[in-house]
Amino acid sequence: MKYVGAHVSTQGGIVNAPKRALEIGAGAFAFFTGSRSRWESKKITDEEAEEFKVCCQKAGYTPDRILPHTNYLVNPGTADPEKRQLSLRSLIGEFQRCEQLGLELLNLHPGSHVNLSTEDEALKLIAEALNEALSVTKGVTAVLENVAGQGTNLGHTFEQLARIIEMVEDQSRVGVCIDTCHAYSAGYDLATEEGYNNTWRLFDDILGAERLRGMHLNDDKKPCGSRIDRHESIGKGTIGAEFFRRLMRDSRFDGIPLILETPDPAIWKEEIAWLLSQEDN
Repeated sequence: MKYVGAHVSTQGGIVNAPKRALEIGAGAFAFFTGSRSRWESKKITDEEAEEFKVCCQKAGYTPDRILPHTNYLVNPGTADPEKRQLSLRSLIGEFQRCEQLGLELLNLHPGSHVNLSTEDEALKLIAEALNEALSVTKGVTAVLENVAGQGTNLGHTFEQLARIIEMVEDQSRVGVCIDTCHAYSAGYDLATEEGYNNTWRLFDDILGAERLRGMHLNDDKKPCGSRIDRHESIGKGTIGAEFFRRLMRDSRFDGIPLILETPDPAIWKEEIAWLLSQEDN
């Protein structure tokens, strides 16, 4: 069974996230547990955390179907001492917020070397940051998201993600989220049947199918291999509708959160309904 949802707003409080997901017919959802653009966020009270848990339980959203995202400032790959300390403290805070909310997944971008180190040195820094964050928290899995490969961002190849994971001490607490737009822009040809099959064969060979803990479902405004991150609505981009039909009929992607980050929230309900309608067609 496919659990399709979207990255919903928490305006008015985090308890509104599952409510908004339910309103659009989502079987899963993503959200920011705090500010998306600040190093530190307002504390979550015990009362807010309990209300969130109750609301999720009533709506049927179990922790494996909720994929919270770290703030955008976190960069575990930087060698800048000050930014690294800020990133590490913020990352640990994100894990702790997930713990408090009873969640078990935390989606994050691996990071960028910002021309302060080599790619391999930055990959080691990312793994070191994950090791530290995981060592002082429990019960939450770090879910590394692939990126499009703009600038000095790392994690645009399966090999880079695998290199990070092999340096993580507790590999039982690290997984992967594949963003379809990012993968296509990074050069993985998801649009054709041959490319689709080859991409997932490579994923299985390099990372292992068991590492996939979620997906971001986005079409792409740019061509394959552009290394530019520009999300498009489902079926309106360069990947095309056939890819999403193929994915929805592929049982390998049952049981994980499939999250829309497409640019028009007004049609998320429509997109979710269309995707679900393809599952048995």
